[in-house]
Formats: sequence, structure tokens, C-alpha cells
Amino acid sequence: MRTGRARQHHRRVAVAVIALVAGALGMATLVAPHARADGENYVIATDTTFAPFEFQDGSGNLVGIDMDLIRDIAKDQNFSVDIKPLGFDAALQAVQANQAAGVIAGMSITDERKKVFDFSDPYFESGVQMAVLDDNDDIKSYEDLKGKRVAVKNGTEGAEFAESIRAKYGFEVVSFADSASMFEEVKTGNSVAIFEDYPVLNYGIQQGNGFKTVTPKEKGSSYGFAVNKGQNPQLLQQFNEGLKNLKSSGRYDEIIESYLGESANDADNSFFGLLASTFPILMQGLKMTLILTVVSIAIALVLGIVFGLFRVSRSIWLRAIGTTYVDVFRGTPLLVQAFFIYFGIPSALGFQMTALTAGIITLSLNAGAYMTEIVRGGIQSVDKGQMEAARSLGIGYLPTMRKVILPQAIRTMIPSYVNQFVITLKDTSILSVIGIAELTQTGRLIIARNYQSFTMWLIIGIVYFVVIMALTKLSDRIEHRLVGGRAK
Repeated sequence: MRTGRARQHHRRVAVAVIALVAGALGMATLVAPHARADGENYVIATDTTFAPFEFQDGSGNLVGIDMDLIRDIAKDQNFSVDIKPLGFDAALQAVQANQAAGVIAGMSITDERKKVFDFSDPYFESGVQMAVLDDNDDIKSYEDLKGKRVAVKNGTEGAEFAESIRAKYGFEVVSFADSASMFEEVKTGNSVAIFEDYPVLNYGIQQGNGFKTVTPKEKGSSYGFAVNKGQNPQLLQQFNEGLKNLKSSGRYDEIIESYLGESANDADNSFFGLLASTFPILMQGLKMTLILTVVSIAIALVLGIVFGLFRVSRSIWLRAIGTTYVDVFRGTPLLVQAFFIYFGIPSALGFQMTALTAGIITLSLNAGAYMTEIVRGGIQSVDKGQMEAARSLGIGYLPTMRKVILPQAIRTMIPSYVNQFVITLKDTSILSVIGIAELTQTGRLIIARNYQSFTMWLIIGIVYFVVIMALTKLSDRIEHRLVGGRAK
């Protein structure tokens, strides 16, 4: 009789878990934006750190040549845009997965990319230059690079040019995801030079990044706006028409001059100057970090309890479900999970998902796998005699778990739960790859504007340290009251 009740309960729990996962996916479809909504409102993907084409200003607004162009073209052609800063690689994937209608990100028009995207008329003629540190008088030409290392940014014209001459001049190429990291690589002395699009170099030098150009500009390809192959032809046509109108009216030249013309950098780049000027934006990033952490860890706790009970269940099927869940999410990198949930699943099932929803689902499922093992360990730490004694008194399996085993297990689980909370808070930084502006991503956006990598990462590290220490101390007090109180 008890065995029959236990089986019925296991079936009910399994159905509840399936409903929970289905509900999470259903919520994603309800809150997701469409790549193109009614009234010609387009989601446009872009890079996050490619000044002067796209970057955040001191107020946290996304600005740059690309941003001004697409907004002015939208105004000229009577449509609206929803800009999604994702990073270059993620922006391209978003368009391919139909998560965005188009991408504008200083993207060179190449034959290979034409196989995947449809491009607009060129809106900027680029070119590549090599740069070294101001005080480097040894590197003056490509011949001086023999046996040395140079830094490039993934997917850029500079990276392609460096690869094309690498064998001829005998140097090594190392790639980075953003321009700021590439510049910092040379400052550390690990590389001696960079290859970058000349407008990006000129802007960085104006901002006082400590570099100088040492070669003439190499002829480069053109930048273009792109849509998925065979998709959104009307948007492409509107872009071309709007670009033509901006050039004829003189507005195009105004935009280019405002970012590439002669200008002085009068910003205070000292530690306290940067802290004061970036504090409001950093707090917005911290707020997003805490929201992601709190919501995800709450869901992860529920998942951990459910699958933790599965892991210690007498049913071989429930144990198999629990084990599979843990193995999958502990055995794959969080970065891969984020890309799969944000790009893979919507593309395969034909719906859109917001980055925030994908981030919460990713963190919840990942942390839930670790919480499952914490719950399992806590339950198994309770003496088996407790269960046997309760069952001998005629108390059912579930009531015994709820009233006898779990209350004792929680006492041993609290330290591990607090540790997982801190780990999840730090893991939110990985979600910057899908465009969520949490604390780490906010720092990258600021660095893309001012190129003050060392000082900004120091500030961000201090913010993380203060928050994590405060949460740890608070958790220690809660643990002391709960565990200490029960010990009395």
C-alpha cells in the first residue's frame, strides 16, 4: 500500500517538474520580442565595444557612427529601431537565428559573408593600420615584426590583413574579442603591435590610449549593413534610400566629423574621476547582476530540492532523471549553455527569447544542478536510522522527508547554499556574451569608450568584492541564527 502511494507521488512530482520546465519555455515565448514587429519596428543587433562606431557615452546611451546612422536613416524612412548591443559574434548569430532583423557593427563586406548575409550599399570606406605604444621606437615597419607577436580583434579586417602577411613577415597573431583587450595585450608587453581599422585607432589615440600609428593606411574593404540571407529586403532597401538621403543633405558628413574630427579629450581619467563619472552606470549594471542572481538562485533552489529528492528516490527512473540533469548541466560550460538556450533553442523551435529570460533560465538550470548535489549530500548526511525510525512508527515517506530529514539536512546545506549564491553572482558575468548589461559587461562598455582598462577593472573588482563580502557576512549571521538557534 505504501509502495503504491510512493509511486503515485513520484509520478505527480515528475509531472510537476515537466510542467515547470514547459512553463519556463512558455514564458520565454510570451515575453520575447519579434525581430520585426507591427509598424515597421526592427530589432537591430550591434557590437558593444567598437568605438567610434558603437559604444556607450558617459550617460550610458549607445552612440557612435553606426548608431547615429541607423537612427537617422530610420527617421528619414519612417520606421523605428530597437538596438540590441550583443557583441560582434553574437550579433551575427542573432541575425542568422532571426532574433534580430539586421546588424550594423562596422562589418566589412566580404565574399564569404555575402553567402550568409545580404548587404546594403557601403556606408564607410575603411582601411587597416598598424600601431605600437608611444614609447616603442623599435617597431617602424612590418619587417620589424619578425619573431614577435601582434594582437588583433576577432572577425575584423585588421585580423584578416594580419593573417594575410603573417607568413611573409614571420610574426605570430593572437586574437581577442574586443578592441580594449587587444590594446591591453600590447600594454602588458605580451605583444608588440596591433592591426586595427584606422577609424578605431584614430579615436583611441584621441582618447589618450598611449598608441601611435607607424604604417600608412592599407586599402580596406567597405562597411555595410546586413540582414539574413533572403530576409527583410524592405529594410535593406529603406537603409539604402535613407543613406542616400543623408549623404545628399550633408548629415552623413556631420556624423563622421563628430566622431573622427579633431577633438580634445578633457575627461578626468584618474581613479576617483572615473569612479565619480561611471558610478551611476556601474550601479545599473550591479542592479542587473543582483536581479539575475536572486531570481536564478531562487529557481535553482526549487530545482535543487526536486531533483535532489529524485537523486535519493527509491525509483530507478527518478534517479536516472536526476542524474541526467546533473550530468548535463555540470558537464557542459555555462557559456555553451547560454548560447544554446538563447540562440539554439529559439532557432530550432521557431520563436524568439529575450536575453534576460535566456540568462535567467541558463543560470537557474546551471545552479540548479549544483543545488541538486547540495540537497542530495544534505539528505544523505542525516543518519539513516532517522528514516527507519519514522517509518517504523507508521509515518509515510514524504512526511518523514518533510518533517524529519529535510529540517536536519538544511542545517548542513546552508554553507554550501551560500557558496553557490556567490558563485552564481560571479557567473552572471558570462551572460555578457548574449548582451545582458550586468556589471562586467557595463565595465567593458565603459572601457570601450575611455580605454582605461586597468583603472576600470580595479573599480569593478572592488565593487564585486564589497558586494560579495557584504552578502557573505549577512549569510554568516543568518546561518549562525538558524543553526545556532536550533542547536540550543
